[in-house]
Amino acid sequence: MFGNANKEANKPKSTAAPATSSNAFNTLVQGTVVEGTVKADSDIRVDGVIKGKLFCDAKVIIGPSGSVEGEIKCQNAVIEGRFDGVLTVAELLNVRETATVNGDVTTGKLIVQSGAIFSVTCAMTGAKSGPAVINKEIQPGVKTGKPAEA
Repeated sequence: MFGNANKEANKPKSTAAPATSSNAFNTLVQGTVVEGTVKADSDIRVDGVIKGKLFCDAKVIIGPSGSVEGEIKCQNAVIEGRFDGVLTVAELLNVRETATVNGDVTTGKLIVQSGAIFSVTCAMTGAKSGPAVINKEIQPGVKTGKPAEA
C-alpha cells in the first residue's frame, strides 16, 4: 500500500564477490602431488603429497595418507601422516599416533600422542619467559610415552 511492492527494485545491486567464509577449507586429495610453493589463507588438509613449501595463515592438517617434504609455516598443525623438513607452528602442534615427523620443529605448544615417531630437534616458544630448547631424538620405530603438552 505504501510502496512495499517495489522494495526489491530499489535495493542497490552488488557486483562484488561474496566475502570468504571464515570456515573456508582447502584440501589436497590422495593421489595428488604438488611440487613448489603453496600459500593458503584458510585451513588446508593434505592427503596427497607436497614437495616444497607450504605457508598457511591458519591450520595445516596432514592426513594419514598425506606427506609433506620441505617447509611448513602455519598457525596450528595436526600431523597424522608423514613430515620431513622444517616445521614452524606459531601456536599448537598436535602429532597423532600414526604420524612420522623428522627434521627441525619450532612451536608454541606441543602434543605428541603415544605411537608417533617424532625424531626432531624441537624449539618451544610458548613459555612466557622466553624460548626453551629441547633436543630430543626418538629413534624411528621407538614409540613415545604418554601424550605430552608443553
